[in-house]
Amino acid sequence: MNSQPTGLSLIKALSKAKAYQHEVSSISIIETHISWILLTGSYAYKIKKPLKLGFLDFSTLEQRRYFCLEELRLNKRLAADLYLAVVPITGTLDDAKIEGTGEVLDYAVKMRQFPTGLTLSDLAANQQLSPIEIDQLSDIMATFHQNIAIANLATPYGLSDDINYWFKENFAPIKTLLSDIKQQQQLQAVESWGDEEWRNKAAVMMQRKQNGFVRECHGDLHLSNMTLINGNVTLFDCLEFNPLLRWIDVISEVAFVVIDLLQMHEKAMAFRLLNRYLHRTGDYQGVVLLRYYLVYRALVSAKVALLRQAQQQTDNKPLSLCLKYQEFIALAERYTQIAPVKLIISHGYSGSGKSTLMAELAESLGAIHLRSDIERKRLFGYSAIQGSASVLNNGLYTAEASQKTYDYLAECAKDILKAGFSVIVDATFLEHKLRQSFKELAAECNCDFIIIDVQASYETLCQRIKLRQADASEATIEVLDYQRQYAHALTTDEQLDVISVNSEVDKVLETLWANDHRQLLTKY
Repeated sequence: MNSQPTGLSLIKALSKAKAYQHEVSSISIIETHISWILLTGSYAYKIKKPLKLGFLDFSTLEQRRYFCLEELRLNKRLAADLYLAVVPITGTLDDAKIEGTGEVLDYAVKMRQFPTGLTLSDLAANQQLSPIEIDQLSDIMATFHQNIAIANLATPYGLSDDINYWFKENFAPIKTLLSDIKQQQQLQAVESWGDEEWRNKAAVMMQRKQNGFVRECHGDLHLSNMTLINGNVTLFDCLEFNPLLRWIDVISEVAFVVIDLLQMHEKAMAFRLLNRYLHRTGDYQGVVLLRYYLVYRALVSAKVALLRQAQQQTDNKPLSLCLKYQEFIALAERYTQIAPVKLIISHGYSGSGKSTLMAELAESLGAIHLRSDIERKRLFGYSAIQGSASVLNNGLYTAEASQKTYDYLAECAKDILKAGFSVIVDATFLEHKLRQSFKELAAECNCDFIIIDVQASYETLCQRIKLRQADASEATIEVLDYQRQYAHALTTDEQLDVISVNSEVDKVLETLWANDHRQLLTKY
């Protein structure tokens, strides 16, 4: 094949309607640092620039064809209706044709064109991002990560040394563009933390690969690479040009989305997405590395923001004033610093509204939400909403099964607390010994311990249980009556750690933020 490079002359030829085999309403061009995208109305064509950079090689026609095919393969996993084919560009530089005949000048990825202004970054910027999109996104990510290819142990992917390399690779480009001494010191502090954290977590990183969590991910999963098509979240533009940046720990990819949401001041949405993802996957071991990857992803985004500012700048304004850089580097710095954490447990009967309230509280606080109903089923091989056909004191609900569930919740909570995240454990906690064991865990982890006592009338409890649909809980009225018989009342000593709320009132979460509770819930 001809290795003739593409260039502006080819793009100029493709800016004419006669270059296409279909009707063209208008033609516009989007240019990135590595590609051109031609928008024609019905279809978009992505053409790779003939470049050879440190992280990619599009210098030959063969290479560009290969990476077009890779782009098609990778994106069909998530957007099969969007990515259609790899098509040849033929003819001459003066009279080029898409999908024509004759000598091949280059290749393009043919896509179905979609409306602009509906990316999740657009929605977030306009304060239009809702829980509907976040839940869709979280479910897509969980399903995707659970079904994609797993890195063979013999491959170079996901090795701790490589993870360290890509973390450190961010600093040199940033340093060359910063003149402000305080910002240089800030960056140096993040780099020093990264070195120490990597040494502390390198063994966990390698264990993650052995456990199958290094997979062929999207690779560039930020909010601008997600859009609404017919009301459905669609992920596009997988990273095709460097497998080392794509074959990564799944929790690193989750961190990319979380840090993007945090930069957009969407903390509640960030932790809603994270907790829903963890409920679906059960990957609580990944939280041990989450802080490292949040810092890494914030660094990548800070670097990109600064480089773009440098490329676009036409005046002598200091690059240190780049707002997006400042926001991302502040997030990186924030996650190098572990604030005091909390262990919060719920207390209340089935149907009391614990799970709804604890989920909302986790989003508000930025905490990890462990739910006993989900983890109990996971331990015994069931999905969250799959019925187990277990009855009271049988199957999943024997005393032994319950103890196993609480032990697992404690194990997860301990790892998460030590990783520097507050934990909310959502369970009935009707036995004093169970509450006491978690209070002892909080003392072991040197963190605050809070019991949220969620109350509701018997009539309300019964009504809620009867109305439940597609929920992890399998509690029945019989279970509720049994709970009321054996429950251990909160002791006088326990009352010192208790915040009580009535879940029958409107805006229950606001009750928790009342002045007498705010300090307990948020103090550092």
